[in-house]
Amino acid sequence: RTLTYFFIGILFGITLFKSEAASWFRIYEMFQFKSFHMYGIIRSALVLGDIITQSIKRFKIKSFYGNTMTLEQAKIAKKQLDGGIIFGLGWALVGACPGPIFVLLGAGFTPVLVLLFFATLGTFVYGKLKKRLPH
Repeated sequence: RTLTYFFIGILFGITLFKSEAASWFRIYEMFQFKSFHMYGIIRSALVLGDIITQSIKRFKIKSFYGNTMTLEQAKIAKKQLDGGIIFGLGWALVGACPGPIFVLLGAGFTPVLVLLFFATLGTFVYGKLKKRLPH
């Protein structure tokens, strides 16, 4: 199973790179509202996700492990909205969210190692401070 996930990840990375979803320029264009390219990719992902979700519900599709999947209505808290805003600001400033960092590294863009270092550092610091942060 791990090998299956590995190849799915490689296929996903190739798709991100070939569609230019990992392109700093495309992300920059998106946040300046100068191009529909990234919004089209995001919209396509939302539509596909909705189709898959409705298929899981309608046809009672089981997980890869044979377990029944249940989908519950999500409750959005203010902290999730705040986190999304912070994530979006970081994405806009840096031009990459965590997934494309690895795609760009795999494509040979070594300056992205700086992003990887600070993303890892931020995750580490969050882990250390998590108990002290408001719930």
